[in-house]
Amino acid sequence: MEVITRMVADRPVVIFSRSTCCMSFTIKTLISGFGANPTIYELDEIQNGQQVERELHKMGCKPSVPVVFIGQQLIGGPNQVMTLQVKNQLAPLLKRAGAIWI
Repeated sequence: MEVITRMVADRPVVIFSRSTCCMSFTIKTLISGFGANPTIYELDEIQNGQQVERELHKMGCKPSVPVVFIGQQLIGGPNQVMTLQVKNQLAPLLKRAGAIWI
């Protein structure tokens, strides 16, 4: 968990992803569409990707990608992010985290 904590520190939005995952692409597109500039870690492209994926699993993230942190808080996977979007709660959350200004 310490690795994850360091990776999300001081970043308004972090997405753990895989470059070949269509759901990861969808979540990245949704969040970027608000004007946010998320920090994206492609677990299949970074050196410690397997370790990070194991830690995300231990945190209860199943599947392990995509996983979104907003304001250093674990939001979850695509179901949780889409639920926030449908309830019109995603934009205010991004704004509170300092990821967007409008």
